[in-house]
Amino acid sequence: MIRRAAASEHNLALVEVIASRVREAGSIGFDEFMRLALYHPEHGYYVACDPAFDYQTSPQVHPVFGTMVARQLSALWVSMDRPARFDVFEAGAGAGGLAVDVLMALREEEPALFEACRYAMQDVSMRDTAGRIEGAGVLDKAAFADELPGDASIEGCVLSNELLDALPFRRVRVERGVLHEVNVALEDERFVDRPVPASTEVRAYFDALGLLPGEGCDAEVNLEAVEWMHRAAASLRRGYVVTLDYGYAASELYAPGRKRGTMLTFYRHMEGDDPYQRVGRQDITASVDFTSLRKAGAAAGLRTAYEAAQAEWLVAMGLREVVAQAGRNTDREALYALRRAAAALTDEAGLGRVRVLIQAKDGVGD
Repeated sequence: MIRRAAASEHNLALVEVIASRVREAGSIGFDEFMRLALYHPEHGYYVACDPAFDYQTSPQVHPVFGTMVARQLSALWVSMDRPARFDVFEAGAGAGGLAVDVLMALREEEPALFEACRYAMQDVSMRDTAGRIEGAGVLDKAAFADELPGDASIEGCVLSNELLDALPFRRVRVERGVLHEVNVALEDERFVDRPVPASTEVRAYFDALGLLPGEGCDAEVNLEAVEWMHRAAASLRRGYVVTLDYGYAASELYAPGRKRGTMLTFYRHMEGDDPYQRVGRQDITASVDFTSLRKAGAAAGLRTAYEAAQAEWLVAMGLREVVAQAGRNTDREALYALRRAAAALTDEAGLGRVRVLIQAKDGVGD
């Protein structure tokens, strides 16, 4: 049995699942630890816990975020010459809040696109999503999916918001100029870091970038995000991949001054950096390498059409005009809520620094 001062805060059943796997293998990659901690089908964090208690994403701030996404989808639809059917596949849709807000905004602002839209949602856990969508009156526009189809059947948009930063990632460390992976081992029945020789895949990742993290630096390598981009591109026959996530260009993500990497944990809206605390009861994330996402997209036939911080993108989508128009509303409480939301969504120290990457396939948007 795992002994730890905060053992009562763990999901002990999950801890034993992970510990058993570590005992069997001697050590496991951090990506395997994270996959079990977050995605185990019975005990994983995203299955057994409600992330809304631990952190807030942009769709949870205010429905105006969904309105801005709807406006972006409208612009993409127009660039495709307004097809009679426009597919939206939202990966990592959570409880469906963004889908509801987007569809309601389309129904109000762009009824022709609302009629053309077919919205598919995918996630590991969809808590009462059907009831929520039915209550919003948009159930006939929405469907549920297990995974990206991968068969070039989507004509429209593959959309994700804060998905890739939560995919299982590897951890690495550079010591005396040598790249190591940081595995998870057991010591005195506690989870601990164990440096091991870097795998061929991780070495190839940095070879492709032409750089390494700085001496003495910890860092993260999200190979699954790169693979996800390949699948998204393969699922798209014509249209766009729209990715919103925390991240940096590789030169900044792996800069010599970033000694501790970007891994964070979230529990009850508190940030931490120890993934071995509250196993199964806290989220684990790390910033995404947008250089590798762009390269993966290009290799799979995608062209980068737009990239900016969320704060800049929201202004481009007309957030200021929406707030100004609401200023003529006599409902002061609703106006103040919208103003607070706009400030939070564009805060460059918070949600405003989320990156927005739009990639196009098969000549759209040229």
